[in-house]
Amino acid sequence: MPYVDGFIVAVPTKNLPAYRRLARKAGKVWREHGALEFRECVADDVKVGKLTSFPRSVKLKPNETVVFSWIVYKSRRDRDRINAKVMKDPRLAGMDAKSLPFDAKRMIYGGFKVLVDA
Repeated sequence: MPYVDGFIVAVPTKNLPAYRRLARKAGKVWREHGALEFRECVADDVKVGKLTSFPRSVKLKPNETVVFSWIVYKSRRDRDRINAKVMKDPRLAGMDAKSLPFDAKRMIYGGFKVLVDA
C-alpha cells in the first residue's frame, strides 16, 4: 500500500526562488533514493478560514504564501528506509534550520496511509 509524507510550510514570497531551488535539489535526492513522487505546490486559491485553513495552520504572515508538498513511497517501510538515506545524503545533511528559505518551526508534516487511490 502506498505511503505519503505531507508537508505545509509558510514561505516568504521573496524567498520562493530559493525555496524552489532547495525543493528541486531535495526532490532529486528523494527520487534517487526511491521515492515514487515528489511534489511542491504553491497556494493559488487558498483563503483564510474563520476557524481553520491552510494559512491559519502555518500562522501565515503578510508577504508569505503557503506551500503544500507531498512525497509518495511504495510503503511505510520504504519511506523509513528512503528517509534514513536522505538524511545521510551529503547534498542535504547538515542543513541548518536558520539557513532555510522558510520558518521550519511553523512546518506541519506527517506520514499518511493511502485510503483511496482512484
